[in-house]
Amino acid sequence: MIYRRFIKRAIDFLFALMGLIILSPVFLILILITKLDSKGPVFFVQTRMGRNRRPFRIYKFRTMKVNAPNVPTHQLEDPALVTRFGRFMRKSSLDEIPQIVNILLGQMSMIGPRPVIEEENDGVSNLIEEREKVGANSVRPGLTGLAQINGRDELSILDKAKMDGEYVKRLSFSLDCRIFFKTIAKVIKREGIHDGKRREENASAVSDQPMK
Repeated sequence: MIYRRFIKRAIDFLFALMGLIILSPVFLILILITKLDSKGPVFFVQTRMGRNRRPFRIYKFRTMKVNAPNVPTHQLEDPALVTRFGRFMRKSSLDEIPQIVNILLGQMSMIGPRPVIEEENDGVSNLIEEREKVGANSVRPGLTGLAQINGRDELSILDKAKMDGEYVKRLSFSLDCRIFFKTIAKVIKREGIHDGKRREENASAVSDQPMK
């Protein structure tokens, strides 16, 4: 309880502050390449649902062309709408770096359910509503989470919500550490990231078992 209410937020703030300072040269390089790669703004700003379903503005490096629809990248009908450099940033998760600002502002955490748009669904289930059933909207959304290390874009809405609920139930310092280091491994291997829609049966084939 102490970790959840106090220590977790303190760690988030310190890590985000250090990250902003250390990664500032990387920020400048990514800004320059993004601007040269395609027309449009450097940053992608979108309203997402935060803790207790409060909306906030999330910051990312833009990875899609300016005429792309307002949907998650893995739900795009046409993967060609992802820019050349944007595809690289997505595979390496570099597009998420600006969310350090969201963490500093207290809108996000290092670890937690990923923030999504209110309408995110798979044609059957709405992710925010499914999260509500398992209490996953009660914590700050995170830069990475249990679902991200267990399939990410390959998971169905129901599987994501189940993972998010499991995270809230088991939230602890040790679990956050495991997710953090497993995320690094996943990013290096570039697993679970897809540009464009995948067949639903591929998503349901991914294991929804929580970490041991």
